[in-house]
Amino acid sequence: MERFARTDCWIFDLDNTLYPAECNLFLQVDQRMGEFIASYLDVPFIEARRLQKDYYRKFGTTLSGLMQCHGLDPEKFLDYVHDIDVSMLPDGSVLGAALDRLPGRRYIFTNGSRGHAENVAGALGILDRFDDVFDIGAAGYVPKPDRDAYRRFLDAHGVKAESAAMFEDMPQNLAMPHAFGMVTVLVKARNFDHPAQRGMDDWEAPPDHVHHITEDLTGFLSDVTEIHWPEDAEPAD
Repeated sequence: MERFARTDCWIFDLDNTLYPAECNLFLQVDQRMGEFIASYLDVPFIEARRLQKDYYRKFGTTLSGLMQCHGLDPEKFLDYVHDIDVSMLPDGSVLGAALDRLPGRRYIFTNGSRGHAENVAGALGILDRFDDVFDIGAAGYVPKPDRDAYRRFLDAHGVKAESAAMFEDMPQNLAMPHAFGMVTVLVKARNFDHPAQRGMDDWEAPPDHVHHITEDLTGFLSDVTEIHWPEDAEPAD
């Protein structure tokens, strides 16, 4: 936990990071992506699903692939795929309390839309714990793990990478934060949707760009604050 000694900016991915992957919330998004592609490209659903996954792996997000290969208007896609039911999300009050104790600023940094982030974080009851949401639009539709997405975030909010920590469920999305000098935390899910996630089972040890691994974000944050900031310490403004 010594790596957090200088941390005063806490950056969190959204999906399968701020809520447990076992909620299967992203399955709704995943299904709606296939539906959108089938309609937009006028192809059978099974072909749409193949393209969806192919673009995801090649371009970092399905949206990026559709924009680059088909000239898609991103807003139409984002509005459709994020029109989902969030009622199954758990109460986030304990997570919110852990976030409250982190000194400094807190951000959501997502490859999804601001509206989606606000909907999900609002349902968890933690939206007001964050200073801002940096979404795919704010990144100029350049997705993580592209270096430019992180640079745009750092520049937009005046964040010094060496005083920041990044929390992600996708290990490849932590390589660039590590290169910039951030502390990195992999929030490991049991539901794998990407070869990089499935490859974690073959790790003999975490790669150098993953400093910490946890399956319990709330517990991990509680441990960080208990170890580094005593009960009588006040979080930074």
